[in-house]
Amino acid sequence: MLTAAQFFGFLAAAVAITVSPGPDNLMVLAVGMARGRKSGMAFGLGCALGCLSHTTLAVIGVSALVAASPVAFTVVKIGGGLYLAWMGVQALRSKVGVSTSGGAMPDASSPSVLFVRGIVANAINPKVILFFLSFLPQFVVATRGDVGWQMAALGITFTAQAAFLFGLLGYFAGFVGQWLNKKPGIGLWLDRLAGVIFIGLGARLVFWP
Repeated sequence: MLTAAQFFGFLAAAVAITVSPGPDNLMVLAVGMARGRKSGMAFGLGCALGCLSHTTLAVIGVSALVAASPVAFTVVKIGGGLYLAWMGVQALRSKVGVSTSGGAMPDASSPSVLFVRGIVANAINPKVILFFLSFLPQFVVATRGDVGWQMAALGITFTAQAAFLFGLLGYFAGFVGQWLNKKPGIGLWLDRLAGVIFIGLGARLVFWP
């Protein structure tokens, strides 16, 4: 089981990262605006559930490392911290606002088909795989044992909050999309917030392993 500090600390970081502009949530916006609420919600839920595949890979890989060598686990956490810090720097340097008016979008399909496409689009994204391998271990307390269960609980928590937020995003896609297109600066501030979180997590692991 996760401690309260683990759970709420992870949840706050996960929510901030989920709402920051990225391919998944911008695609959910585009689908919802073009195909309607049901399609937007279906695609968003699919994207969120795709995170479970990354959770599984992270649990298997990190658990194997802990079983083989606690030192290797520490190396992975520090390496992941450096990667997250690099992502944070890139987010802080971003100068591009948010726009939902362009970009590729799934063809007109039923909500069930868009749901499956959302799962596949997220599950096969190598950047998301690398992100999960870097992000989840930052909130694992190896000394408490049951690292695999901790990783699984964190991954499920991330998936649940993403499903909720993406579902809302799909439902209110028209309103949110118009608002973001009128205020592109909001996207920059969301990027800045995610960047600070990434750098903070990375620094925590590098300097306080």
